[in-house]
Amino acid sequence: MKKVLLNGENLTISQAKDVVDKNLKIGISKSSVSKIKSSRAVIEKWIKNDEVIYGVTTGFGEFKDVKIPQKDIEKLQHNLIISHSAGVGEPLPKNIVRLMLLLRINSLVKGYSGVRLELVEQLIKIFNSGITAFIPSQGSVGSSGDLAPLSHLAGVLIGEGHAYYGSEVLPAKTVLAKHRLKPFKLSAKEGLALINGTQMMSAFAVEILGRAQRLSKLADISGALSIEAMKGTDTAFSDNLQRVRPHKGQINTASNLRKLLRSSEIRKSHIDCGKVQDAYSLRCMPQVHGAVKDTIEYVKSVIETEINSATDNPLIFAKTNEHIEGGNFHGEPVALVMDFLKIALSELGNISERRTARLVDGSLSGLPRFLTSKGGLNSGLMIAQYTAASLVSENKVLSHPASVDSIPTSANQEDHNSLGSIAARKCFEVLVNCEKILAIEILCSCQGIDFLKPLKCGKGTGAAYNSIRRSVKHIDEDVVMNEMIESVCDVTYSEGFVQNVEKYSGSLS
Repeated sequence: MKKVLLNGENLTISQAKDVVDKNLKIGISKSSVSKIKSSRAVIEKWIKNDEVIYGVTTGFGEFKDVKIPQKDIEKLQHNLIISHSAGVGEPLPKNIVRLMLLLRINSLVKGYSGVRLELVEQLIKIFNSGITAFIPSQGSVGSSGDLAPLSHLAGVLIGEGHAYYGSEVLPAKTVLAKHRLKPFKLSAKEGLALINGTQMMSAFAVEILGRAQRLSKLADISGALSIEAMKGTDTAFSDNLQRVRPHKGQINTASNLRKLLRSSEIRKSHIDCGKVQDAYSLRCMPQVHGAVKDTIEYVKSVIETEINSATDNPLIFAKTNEHIEGGNFHGEPVALVMDFLKIALSELGNISERRTARLVDGSLSGLPRFLTSKGGLNSGLMIAQYTAASLVSENKVLSHPASVDSIPTSANQEDHNSLGSIAARKCFEVLVNCEKILAIEILCSCQGIDFLKPLKCGKGTGAAYNSIRRSVKHIDEDVVMNEMIESVCDVTYSEGFVQNVEKYSGSLS
């Protein structure tokens, strides 16, 4: 299989996801090899001349003014990794750890970090071998980079800490040996280059964006199914209406809804019913879902810039023979957009739950109360809506922006921190909650559509409905509802669900 060659310049979110999700192998471009060697040569010259360079011949943080003897430079880098491996809490998901390593390598191959080529090659061997560090999720303040989690990542390279071997967590040195690799001995600048960076929060961002783009389409499918079940109108999705308020996401959402509902027998059956307009949760989908789409696109542009950036300190500019101490490791760009995205995703869940609430309320939907024909003896989908409401409320708490907070570290040398890692972890939780909220809406809308037979859905909504019904049957008698929700999740978040709908509706934006 052909390797994906990294050059630190043009890695995309979808490509990063593919590399990790499909276990693709990676390598280094020829241009990057030259850049890495050039920046390292400059570092070697400066060390030989005993120049004062932060983190190379000095200590770190508040110890920036402590000069380190040349004989201790390698020990300095090793000590940095083990002392900063101070994370706590639940372990990060394996795919997030793999993304972290991929993104860290992509940053190093830009050639501004001053590391040896051998270090990058060893990291690539670790990645291609599938070795995955065991990294606690908590401990980063996101402004000298994701120091603690990246230290746990780097620890595996030098044989410290722990890594996965199958389902086991073993000492890193043991896992390396099982893959016929030896612990790597760090040289000047290399420990610092490994842990100054935003790769934990960026890894979460890559994973979230990959799933959020699919979730956005799924929200349109879910909303269109609810329109069918509640005999809503598509009048508000008119292209003429959207064009006089031409936000791209709004226009695209309305187009999606029209495509999904095209040729609906249910819609034709009540076209002259006299109903003027639907509730906001139905009528305003283009405006709400569309704003979320626009947010996703903006966040994507920021994150794709970030994952192709040099984010350690100091940075080495070989052409001009200079090292520049700065703050490219500060996570504020990622922190702000992760907070923005989690607010947007929360709104997607919020409006979905409102449609679910209408579906189970017989006085609003025109359907049997709680979507059961045997109410009283059976509770139907009553508590499914409770679950959606609970997740929506949880998202409201999670959506408080982490980036508005800051707490000083390193004796006030690092006196403004982004908390970007917290913003990213919370955004991931919001995403997962929203995936379940939409699944609950789909479960309810398909149950509602059953009561409208023999009328059929539109081209796109019909494809979605049929896909669900092949695996998740109509609920006649009360069942364990958790199993039904999980079954809908299994169908809707499988790789082919949206693509199958698009075969009938046309491409969705």
